[in-house]
Amino acid sequence: MKLKTLALATLIAFSGVALAQTPAATPASPAVTDAKAAVKADKATVKADKSKMKSDVKADRAQTKTDRAKLKADRKAARAAKAADKK
Repeated sequence: MKLKTLALATLIAFSGVALAQTPAATPASPAVTDAKAAVKADKATVKADKSKMKSDVKADRAQTKTDRAKLKADRKAARAAKAADKK
């Protein structure tokens, strides 16, 4: 017997056994359904957390920008006051 023929015969013999063991299409068990629901809830929570983080970052950037502008104005006022004192 040639090697290809032997390999094909072995493949056919074992594929029948493998096909016989595959489960039929059955409805999902309650544990699987509960797990899927939990995953969906977790995804929703993660999505909400991400959007909250984005809004927090935007608010922090805006606050930082206003703080820098105030600091810059304070420095400018301090320099002007120092220059006025020297005159």
